[in-house]
Amino acid sequence: MQRMGRALVAPPPGAFLQATEAGETALLHAVRQAVGPAKKIADLFSGVGTFALPLAEQAEILAFEGEAAMVAALDRAARQAEGLRRITATSRDLFRRPLQPDELPGVEAIVIDPPRAGAEAQTRALAAARVPVIAAVSCNPATFARDARILVEAGYRIDWVQPVDQFRWSSHVELAARLSRS
Repeated sequence: MQRMGRALVAPPPGAFLQATEAGETALLHAVRQAVGPAKKIADLFSGVGTFALPLAEQAEILAFEGEAAMVAALDRAARQAEGLRRITATSRDLFRRPLQPDELPGVEAIVIDPPRAGAEAQTRALAAARVPVIAAVSCNPATFARDARILVEAGYRIDWVQPVDQFRWSSHVELAARLSRS
């Protein structure tokens, strides 16, 4: 079992977790700073709830993940935890079926944490959505730069980027960033 905020999660075999507890804590802190007081948040590529579950202490969460077993683990953990706002966990391949702007009514912030390949198609859809704040987490600075450029060209600005070095003895780095629209 893994603690994520107030919830205990039983990750399925092969589930993605952050590499270190300190790295996960740093990323969660950055994501919380980025979304601020948002009351409705969409978490894209949510995994088993690394961000969705702690953020549900303050906001309603729409969580989307392509792996059904991870969605089931997130949903079980959310139903068993106390003191969380509503979490709607949905299995969806965001590479083949990106979430569209009309599917985000009332969403005040987006958290997006795609795999190393980034999320070009989903980012293009988000660029048109005009959600005020995007908290982007990435383990690949090159695909982050590509996806962030799409958002910047659509009117977002990069408010800050926070590197998180959680891959010891490696050149890899994780990062969190806040992008916003005026």
